[in-house]
Amino acid sequence: MKPSEITSYLAGQPLLALAIAAIFVSVLGGMLRRPAPIFGGFLRGLGNLGLLAALLLTIAQVTRFTTGSDMALPQLGMPRQSVEGNETRVPMQPDGHFWIRATINGVKRDFLVDTGATLTAISPETAGAAQVRANPIDSSVLMHTANGTIEAQVATIDELRMGNVVARRLDAVVAPGLGDANVIGMNLLSRLASWRVENNTLILVPHHPQATSSSRT
Repeated sequence: MKPSEITSYLAGQPLLALAIAAIFVSVLGGMLRRPAPIFGGFLRGLGNLGLLAALLLTIAQVTRFTTGSDMALPQLGMPRQSVEGNETRVPMQPDGHFWIRATINGVKRDFLVDTGATLTAISPETAGAAQVRANPIDSSVLMHTANGTIEAQVATIDELRMGNVVARRLDAVVAPGLGDANVIGMNLLSRLASWRVENNTLILVPHHPQATSSSRT
């Protein structure tokens, strides 16, 4: 593997990059302990702290996807999506997933993009805040989650906005088994003119780009 390919890979795996850097700093500190005890000890302690941080972040992400709890970390100062020309561009987050800040019936929420999900899914809390009601005909679907099979109520989202993308009358499910998570599924992505992933960035291209109040959302 070429150095440029290794660099590109590590750029998309920040936790791995953090662990490697911490190991390097720790080893360097150990080598400098004899000629420069104070500086070497400082570097070694810094490296150990980096390893601990990488371990805790890894545990947080594993817990998020094995328990269904909302422990993913898309809001810790990471770059949000941006609108460039006719595209909404969404950078990959440290957990290796794409998170979108969207408004659902005017209420702001974070959504995980899941190309393996057929339908968009929202939590009961989001449904309540955005006044998303179950369809008049009492219909439900079975969903498979980390906590087992659950029953979710079918509903309709009046309007969902993300960047320059607007989806109206979007079918969705209200899924208690997802905890506080919200998921964008293929039924929304299939409405777009196109979508793709380039250089760890999800690029959404709508048929009719909508104006935004700012280029950053």
